[in-house]
Amino acid sequence: MKTKTPTQPHYFIPQPLDNTRLAHLCGPLDENLRQISAALDVSIFRRGDKFIAAGSNAERAVEILDQFYAIANKVISVDEIQLALVEQRAKLGMKPKAAKGNGKAAGASGAAADADPAEAELTETDIESPVLKTRRSDLRGRTPHQSQYIRSILEHDVTLGIGPAGTGKTYLAVACAVDALERDAVKRIVLTRPAVEAGERLGFLPGDLAQKVDPYLRPLYDALYDLLGFDRTQKMFEKQAIEIAPLAYMRGRTLNHAFIILDEAQNTTPEQMKMFLTRIGFGSKAVVTGDVTQIDLQRGQKSGLIDAMNILKDVRGIAFTRFNSSDVVRHPLVARIVDAYESAAQAAPVASTHGVIEAATPQAAKPVKPVQTGITKTARNRK
Repeated sequence: MKTKTPTQPHYFIPQPLDNTRLAHLCGPLDENLRQISAALDVSIFRRGDKFIAAGSNAERAVEILDQFYAIANKVISVDEIQLALVEQRAKLGMKPKAAKGNGKAAGASGAAADADPAEAELTETDIESPVLKTRRSDLRGRTPHQSQYIRSILEHDVTLGIGPAGTGKTYLAVACAVDALERDAVKRIVLTRPAVEAGERLGFLPGDLAQKVDPYLRPLYDALYDLLGFDRTQKMFEKQAIEIAPLAYMRGRTLNHAFIILDEAQNTTPEQMKMFLTRIGFGSKAVVTGDVTQIDLQRGQKSGLIDAMNILKDVRGIAFTRFNSSDVVRHPLVARIVDAYESAAQAAPVASTHGVIEAATPQAAKPVKPVQTGITKTARNRK
């Protein structure tokens, strides 16, 4: 294999030649090859029994083809390809094309791009990935940020995971909760989420409390069913080892020896966020997840998650993990969609009506102008 220049084509010739394994490697209509090509930003061509890879990551693409051909005695699903490629992208430190030339890490939002640079440059060797024990399987982070997130949850009482959709924020939080419950580190799991779409006015919906909030907590249920199985999850609900609660109904409670997860925290108000964080009792852990680019609050309403990121950034015992598009563990196109939106937001910045994320270090922090002032001026201009 010749490697004189980074862009020189690389070749892969399967040995021993097996048409069945070739078919499994390529996938239906060459779908597996397209996934590898898109994820590593290379071009892959097939000429008979020979594969040609062209691009800056062509050598890595050939290595991946070789690895998958070795296990191609069985059908290789698209899911297997995508999960393996997420790990490869993390090793390469790759981001989608739209992120290049920006000079900033593509974080949870354009406003969050001024996060600690050291955090954005994590590599797989920097963080040893902890292993979570669940009934079905052992889990570990697939990217450096996911590994950092798990370790932060294990070592801190309060952890905030901020980043785009598909980065594993909610799933890994639930996995950590199940792991803690299995180890008897906590006595119960409490799941909560702001029901913004219903304006927290759930009385008009049919059914009991659980049935009213079920649609809003479905992602958390899906993770529980995947980790524990349907029957065991239902039994734990019956024994109240797992509890669900609308965020607005948690006021006045003290949760001892519990693992508490607040999902979609970007849709909380500052008052709700403060109320949630002060529910933590002895022996409890709390994980807050959210994406500050997908806020459903009314215009002019400040996000509790953005507020907490600014206020709590220097509080000891609270950890922050910021994910970016390279951590997306879904279809490779999702990472590109996320990055395209972030690039568009940075190219044409618009004053947020939900709050501004301050710089990560106090020395670099600048005074934030009141959001209401900007809204008033806009309103005047419209008039």
